[in-house]
Amino acid sequence: MTIPLAVPDAGVGHDPWWVILIKVLFIFVFLVVLTLFNIWWERRVVAKMQHRIGPNVHGPFGLLQSLADGVKLMLKEDLMPKGVDRLVFVLAPAIVAIPAFLTFAVIPFGPTVKIPWTDTYTRLQLTDLPVSVLYVMAIASIGIYGIVLGGWSSNSTYSLLGGLRSSAQMISYEVAMGLALVTVFLFAGSLSTSEIVAAQSHQTVHWFGATISLPGWYGFLLFPSFVIYVISMVGETNRAPFDLPEAEGELVAGFLTEYSSIKYAMFFLAEYINMATVSALATTLFLGGWRAPWPISIWDGANSGYWPVLWFLGKLMCFIFFYIWLRGTLPRLRYDQFMKLGWKILIPISLAWILLVATVRAVGRETNFSRTTLAIAAVVVLVIALALSAIPQKPKEEDQAEVADGKEFDAFAGGFPVPPPLPSQESEPKSKAGSRG
Repeated sequence: MTIPLAVPDAGVGHDPWWVILIKVLFIFVFLVVLTLFNIWWERRVVAKMQHRIGPNVHGPFGLLQSLADGVKLMLKEDLMPKGVDRLVFVLAPAIVAIPAFLTFAVIPFGPTVKIPWTDTYTRLQLTDLPVSVLYVMAIASIGIYGIVLGGWSSNSTYSLLGGLRSSAQMISYEVAMGLALVTVFLFAGSLSTSEIVAAQSHQTVHWFGATISLPGWYGFLLFPSFVIYVISMVGETNRAPFDLPEAEGELVAGFLTEYSSIKYAMFFLAEYINMATVSALATTLFLGGWRAPWPISIWDGANSGYWPVLWFLGKLMCFIFFYIWLRGTLPRLRYDQFMKLGWKILIPISLAWILLVATVRAVGRETNFSRTTLAIAAVVVLVIALALSAIPQKPKEEDQAEVADGKEFDAFAGGFPVPPPLPSQESEPKSKAGSRG
């Protein structure tokens, strides 16, 4: 197949109705199939990490296991616990699932291409807005209402606590995520996803008389923002090790405790689509979107035709594997540790990094060393952040008092593990008890 050197840019919003319909159907089918594949892939990868086999019965390599599980959930009895708010209980899964599909409307899969067997050119993107990134964050945040309403309407303490945890978690990490994206907007000069991708084309640097081609990904140039976004996106999607709203050891299943059948499947579907959404957004904003990785991007044909779809999917699946790797390796954080990470570490570092980037951008208008200076500043910020995290913390006063008393609690003194007694439950010393007699 020959690739034309100059392809007319069809833009967005000018497609015929049948092209728009094809794009909508493609996004829907793509997200459903991607969810089925990611569930299978996660189970296989975690099984390998734990020296197990994983799903391998239904279909080749067990690829149809996710489809079989979906059919099984649909055929299960749809239970309605007593005392629930029926209307809200039924609407909550839909409030979570529907916005998950809408976010991919502004994600670019590739450049302008020619549709096979036609003379129509179209961009591989449903639509684009001047504030596309804000659109994604706004639509994605709607899902939290479904989680909170589902937990409240279930008439269960565990469900309510899971919903409240999820709301606090998403609010906390949406702040850090939004601050991490501010530096991208400062450099790209736009909130449009397609324009941000175009701004990350490879850069040519003149160094001591030599012309060097370097990658223009913001993931390298704005590395602190990239790290903060990646941490925040894991917390935003309630995935391990930040899956506190569904902590089975504390809340049974959190806001999902009372759900079953198709309603439970809709929550499950929304979780994996949200994983794909934040991964696609990270690919678009930090890894050049559909542009080929460096140094392949130097070849002009790598960013033409349908090749960019392959690069985009490859980067997307790298983030999905990162999710799976975290689940298989890291233990769940305590709730206080999780909130401290968001409010006391990520947000302050984000604010300091924004001030530094804005200063470099303002000074860089007069010089040609903006990117070099910013790269050095990124390394300095990371070194400072690592140094601060390595500083040992002072023990709390309660811990110091226990050490000073010299009392040690033996959890297995009675032959089986028991929790330590509360201060009000401690028995009196034997000497005092004996003197009373």
